Amino acid sequence: MRDNDQAGDGRPARPAPPDTRPGPGTPTRGSSRTGTEPVTARSPLRLRRLLSAVFLPLFAAATAVLAIRAAHTGPGDSPGSGALTVLAVIRGVLTLAAAPDLAAVTRRLRREPGESSRRPTRGSGGRSDRLSG
Repeated sequence: MRDNDQAGDGRPARPAPPDTRPGPGTPTRGSSRTGTEPVTARSPLRLRRLLSAVFLPLFAAATAVLAIRAAHTGPGDSPGSGALTVLAVIRGVLTLAAAPDLAAVTRRLRREPGESSRRPTRGSGGRSDRLSG
């Protein structure tokens, strides 16, 4: 065999058969699931919503306090305005991270089957649907 394109007699080599094996972590027919997570694994969305709802206003307030303090810092004050500005920016980034997380978690909780049965919404068979139709 001189090179990978040809067999020893000058004919092109046969292409390798496609790999039809399932990838790692993919259960095959007749086998049980792989991995250690439960079948009905769920993210702790209510805890994430609580943490985001608590820390979003705290981060926003800390950002404002640090920014105001940085603006009123004198030349000899410690910590200096540079350090306070950096802390204010860090808190602002955390605020910007908590806001979309809170929105995403709230949206996912509204779509969960268990959550919708507790709070009837329009079109879900609540009292307003029975009265109107």
